[in-house]
Amino acid sequence: MNKEVKLLREDGLRLDGRRYDELRPIKIEAGVLNRADGSAYLEWGSNKVLAAIYGPRELHPRHMQNSMKAIVRCKYSMASFSVPDRKRPGPDRRSTEISKVIGEALESVIFTEQFPRTVVDVFIEVFQADAGTRVAGLTAASVALADAGVPMKALITACAAGKVEDTVVLDLGKLEDNAGQADLPMAIIPTTGEIVLMQMDGHLTPAEFRKARDMAVNACYQIYEMQKDALKRRYAAE
Repeated sequence: MNKEVKLLREDGLRLDGRRYDELRPIKIEAGVLNRADGSAYLEWGSNKVLAAIYGPRELHPRHMQNSMKAIVRCKYSMASFSVPDRKRPGPDRRSTEISKVIGEALESVIFTEQFPRTVVDVFIEVFQADAGTRVAGLTAASVALADAGVPMKALITACAAGKVEDTVVLDLGKLEDNAGQADLPMAIIPTTGEIVLMQMDGHLTPAEFRKARDMAVNACYQIYEMQKDALKRRYAAE
């Protein structure tokens, strides 16, 4: 933590003018790619994320197939120009880890047993990064899966909370993420309240953890309405 960086203003608001429990602006569009089976574009603050779905389709080589269910493969990546300091192209440890946790979260809601020996490929590309890209990517990928018509129990919605200057806040921005004290990204199934992803970086007391968790979960329900609205607009236009 960098104590020299002031993250809260004298009036109690954050540097971008948000209240402690306020989300950044979010925009979601479904069906933005013609050549993918399903797709979604998401802007969340200054994050710009595109998700594309291919499948279910036969998995090759065949020795990789599962005779009981579909395989869900997720690839999360950040464009070289997505951050101020040019990112080295290709996969790295962070993108591999995020790909894994997003893929596992999505697999928990897909009826994989309905299409054995196939694969569902999930591609998430971050064109502009501004903190919270894993929750943005997961939220976009869930909409893209629904757009592709992949059989699922429900959508997944994700959001993060954290701590800056000993204050629990919702949806950390880039400076808050870099100089804050903790970050708690989460994802839930809004129809059941089940938590399918939870990670934490930094330190929270038990009381702060519960507050951050509840704050993120409540925000997920707001974002869930935006996801549904994006899908409604997509198919109302046809």
